[in-house]
Amino acid sequence: MPIRVANAPCSWGVLEFEGLAPVPVTAGQFLDEVAETGYEGTELGDWGFLPTDPAALREALEARGLVLVAAFVPIAFKEPAAHPPGREQALKVARLLAGAASPEWSPLLVLADDNGRDPVRTRHAGRITPALGLSPAEWRTFAHGVTEVARAVADETGLRTTFHHHCAGYVETPDEIARLLELLDPTLVGLTFDTGHYAYGSGCEDGQAVLEGLHRFADRIWHVHFKDCQPEVAREARREGWDYFQAVRRGLFCELGQGCVDFAAVVRSLRERDYQGWIVVEQDVLPGMGTPKESARRNREFLRRIGV
Repeated sequence: MPIRVANAPCSWGVLEFEGLAPVPVTAGQFLDEVAETGYEGTELGDWGFLPTDPAALREALEARGLVLVAAFVPIAFKEPAAHPPGREQALKVARLLAGAASPEWSPLLVLADDNGRDPVRTRHAGRITPALGLSPAEWRTFAHGVTEVARAVADETGLRTTFHHHCAGYVETPDEIARLLELLDPTLVGLTFDTGHYAYGSGCEDGQAVLEGLHRFADRIWHVHFKDCQPEVAREARREGWDYFQAVRRGLFCELGQGCVDFAAVVRSLRERDYQGWIVVEQDVLPGMGTPKESARRNREFLRRIGV
């Protein structure tokens, strides 16, 4: 399939973190605005934001000409006790994905760490050092949990699973991504490559790291998130010691083309290796921030200008 473009609820402030303000948008309004601004698909977002009955979800999407692309499921894989309930949550989401899937695309189950829960990693997001990482035993526990969830999802629903590196979690830096992938079966778990999280998590402010990451992990990338990273905000966040949420609140993830990521070069890189899948625009904002619909429209227009 050619590269197609979707958006996600996080661009409207629907985020997986606890304790945030109520989201000032309904599911129907979100889906209407995704379609109106020129996108062909969406990710699921937080459980319960979009309909959780497969038939109702499929009807809501088909009414707007949208495809269900993927769903993000965070699990605290460092903690063995979190594995069984995390697996059940992932299976619940996977069943919904499978039941609401379009005939043209089999949605992906996107796993991640339970980002933003560990105060040390949250406080040091964007400037993680090796000393703040997992121990060898914790890496084995983490990877075992990811593997078990991916296997259960494949066995029960037939869906593929990817892992999403993410700031304020235990898989943020390029070396942490590489370490996890070394421990995972490349036929079972792919990588969701997020341009904005990679830029900030790598400590790079000129965007070159993103292109290096695309090359480094090319064989493992099954899914791509397009997110930009504002370098001046990133520099100030590191200088002032802002935590992850402070940086996001100050506009770390700006509209596409306004930050350090060279998206035209990213698109060329994806096409050179014949990437066939979705680009999901994610301009992470906290609830109530910005003008999501207008930003979504401008982001889509930007991508059209670079040939997507």
